[in-house]
Amino acid sequence: MAIRIGISGWRYAPWRGVFYPSALPQRRELEYAAHSFASIELNGSFYSLQSPASWEAWAGQVPRDFVFTVKGPRYITHMLRLRNIEAALANFFASGVLLLVRHLGPLLWQLPPSMRYEPEVLDAFLALLPRDTDAALALARRHEPERMQGRTALPEGPNRRLRHALEIRHESFDDPRFIRLLRRHRVALGVSDTPDRFPYVEDVTAGFMYLRLHGDTELYRSGYSDEALDRWAARIRRWADGGEPADARRYSDSPAPRAKRRDVYCYFDNDAKVRAPFDAQALYERLAR
Repeated sequence: MAIRIGISGWRYAPWRGVFYPSALPQRRELEYAAHSFASIELNGSFYSLQSPASWEAWAGQVPRDFVFTVKGPRYITHMLRLRNIEAALANFFASGVLLLVRHLGPLLWQLPPSMRYEPEVLDAFLALLPRDTDAALALARRHEPERMQGRTALPEGPNRRLRHALEIRHESFDDPRFIRLLRRHRVALGVSDTPDRFPYVEDVTAGFMYLRLHGDTELYRSGYSDEALDRWAARIRRWADGGEPADARRYSDSPAPRAKRRDVYCYFDNDAKVRAPFDAQALYERLAR
């Protein structure tokens, strides 16, 4: 079991001289952040395919026990909208993500706000997601050669488990059948804290929890008060201990599946006013007591 508290991304100009020391070269920001947190959500992969050289460089700048979580491409979620994605999914895994090796944690798939719950489409998508690195490598070998020429890495190595989380942003997912679908595929439902902007739900659907904290009172901008951080620490402890908060907000009447312990990944995405790194550190300190 592990509780990993971290940040979403690390390269933000306003952080320089505030979180990062003024004299720190930009090329060493990941190294600095990776020694400050146990995990970082790597979000550049959401906007475009990254190069093998980048994946390899990132893996080489972090401590041995550090974990990245990786956002899946918006091309798959927002443009193709989960349809006819086999080639795009293969291209993503061929782009070098497997070069993270031991540093590769869960993959996050964020759906667009306009995407409604369509059971057949979502079921087919979840069924395509590889559940270990051997399956991901087999999928990556089916990439599009013309599109990916000179931009692929297909590393072989010990087989490792892969886990996936899904973040929803449309109210139509308020359906117990959606929770049953996630549990059948063992995909975590992302707990997304957005001040009255997107759905907030806490159903436990996998053997780990994935939390994204986007701002306590103002999306992407506001920090978290001491009271709010105390509340999050208590909820995280409960999930990590295998249970769920007594007041958990759920779509399903079914309680959380039994577990002795659970991994919890929690990322602060309220970066606009340089609150994310300090809130992450404050939450970690509460959990370390």
